Amino acid sequence: MAAPGENLKINGDRLWDSIHEMAEIGPGIAGGSNRQTVTDEDGEGRKLFQKWCEAAGCTMGVDQMGTMFMMRPGTDPDALPVYVGSHLDTQPTGGRYDGVLGVLAGLEIVRSLNDLNIKTKHPIVVTNWTNEEGTRFAPAMMASGVFAGVLEQDDIYQHTDAAGLKFGDELERIGWKGEEEVGARKMKAFFELHIEQGPILEAEGKDIGVVTHGQGLRWIECTITGKESHTGSTPMPMRRNAGRGLALVTELVHKIAMDNAPNAVGAIGHIDVYPNSRNIIPGKVVFTVDFRSHELDRLNAMVERLKAEAPGLCESIGVSFDCEIVGQFDPPEFDHGCVKAIRDAAERLGYSHMDIISGAGHDACWINRVAPTAMVMCPCVDGLSHNEAEDISKEWAAAGADVLFHAVVETAEIVE
Repeated sequence: MAAPGENLKINGDRLWDSIHEMAEIGPGIAGGSNRQTVTDEDGEGRKLFQKWCEAAGCTMGVDQMGTMFMMRPGTDPDALPVYVGSHLDTQPTGGRYDGVLGVLAGLEIVRSLNDLNIKTKHPIVVTNWTNEEGTRFAPAMMASGVFAGVLEQDDIYQHTDAAGLKFGDELERIGWKGEEEVGARKMKAFFELHIEQGPILEAEGKDIGVVTHGQGLRWIECTITGKESHTGSTPMPMRRNAGRGLALVTELVHKIAMDNAPNAVGAIGHIDVYPNSRNIIPGKVVFTVDFRSHELDRLNAMVERLKAEAPGLCESIGVSFDCEIVGQFDPPEFDHGCVKAIRDAAERLGYSHMDIISGAGHDACWINRVAPTAMVMCPCVDGLSHNEAEDISKEWAAAGADVLFHAVVETAEIVE
């Protein structure tokens, strides 16, 4: 198929204006965004996106998980569409760019094709996946997970938020529960543009990250059991301190991650201490270890090392250790052809680039299971994301969207 010419670029000013107009819906308290999934603000953002897409000549489909599919027709009605997009939902104190850049860059592709009167053989479908963040309703990447068949729709409908409200009920309440069967669509390919959410591209002075893999993860819930007793009257040699066991395992987790760096990371995040009283030695600690790597064998070996070494460390101080895996997905390797289209686009356009591993989960990680998929990343300032201070430059956004534009249009095949 013919590659697009190097002068084919999106309208960077229009993309930038659209991003900041969307940010006016569900504004945060410090300049960011708060459009948590299936809230009224999410519904309002969806309506604005729908208005923009329909003005650009797209027709809308909505599936039973609320995912929006905005289609620009191709010249061949039987040709599989090329999908492009990300998510419009945000963290409670989210930034203006995480997810939003990828959705609105997809819209900008359609607008730019219209401006240039370019037709493609394959339809192009701009997609807004429901609940990528997983902050109000767990898990993250919810709608794309159902689409890919790794999550059960009926079960997901029953998931509740902190107020006890059900996802399915809230989706219906805001008016975005569609009729279309989830996962029924077939794709020629799926492309997603995202801010890096890490510091590598900025530190290396690169315009574009060509994402070759995503990280797999294992969440291991661990329980250390000791004995509650008075902090003042229990002699030191007679203590069975579960908190001390946590300290030892924390250091072990760090050592395991460091021994596997730079190809893996690990830390303890969520911790519950019982009874969590100032003058009682902890009798139980429950915590979650988060290991991640793009190499499956390495990821599994890290888990096995934790299981092998943590019990002995705990036993040495008179406490016990138990664990179970409570969350996991294997590392995705993105489609070589789609990755090449992104790399070639960066070369053609003269943007500096490097291969990169996605440290976070994205909808593309699930869609990769059912269609050829790849991701483009642009830098973000100090690698900061999921924060109202999240920031990128207009030039970074335009460069990422240009590369996305070329990869999508090349795959959708320009009609001369």
